[in-house]
Amino acid sequence: MKRLDGKTALITGGARGIGKAFAEAYLREGAHVAIADINVDAARKAAGELGDRALAVGIDVTRQDSIETAVAQTVEALGRIDILINNAALFTAAPIIEIDRADYEKVFSVNVAGTLFTMQAVARYMIEGGNGGKIINMASQAGRRGEALVAVYCATKAAVISLTQSAGLDLIKYGINVNAISPGVVDGEHWDGVDALFAKHEGKAPGQKKKEVGEGVPFGRMGVAEDLTGMAVFLASSEADYVVAQTYNVDGGQWMS
Repeated sequence: MKRLDGKTALITGGARGIGKAFAEAYLREGAHVAIADINVDAARKAAGELGDRALAVGIDVTRQDSIETAVAQTVEALGRIDILINNAALFTAAPIIEIDRADYEKVFSVNVAGTLFTMQAVARYMIEGGNGGKIINMASQAGRRGEALVAVYCATKAAVISLTQSAGLDLIKYGINVNAISPGVVDGEHWDGVDALFAKHEGKAPGQKKKEVGEGVPFGRMGVAEDLTGMAVFLASSEADYVVAQTYNVDGGQWMS
């Protein structure tokens, strides 16, 4: 028997990168997966590649109506939601004196409000169903400490860690385990944009920042999405039934807590 047989997962930001890797891992463990993404075409493409146990769902986590519709569509198509991964997120970087209010509000609306209100919508469904569930939020090592150019993103991920603690303590009485994963630097197509921001603000050549952060990981390299899937499967499984309100570092040794 596979570890997630009979389970159904909703993964936001699931069309590519870490979210898609989670979907692949969950499918291997027997789950059905709703790949929820603001880019519906990308979600459909990913679901088509992953097979008939994968469903594409559109979601904009900054809109409550979109969150509610995605949850309803998942339940209608797959029958239930046992697992939520709040993976949708944005990155930004700028010196403190150059932070733009509109950019701040956009990143907070996705990383913090999107996490909170998607978690809320799924928790309400889980409570009504009476079967409990697992909610996994995506934090970051950036939420463990400040970084000179990454104040807004760091603050959002610190908020995710705090939300995980509060929600975990509140929802466990319903049999809902809320925990989080805190990656370090994870390679992928998003790093082109990250690298470009550091090149702009630190005067580095393209690719230099990525090389530096990879060399700074004690493990010896940047992470890849597949490095995170073991923790994601564990936290979604019955093996984690007694794990509540925790944030796990999966970062090659970058942060110890």
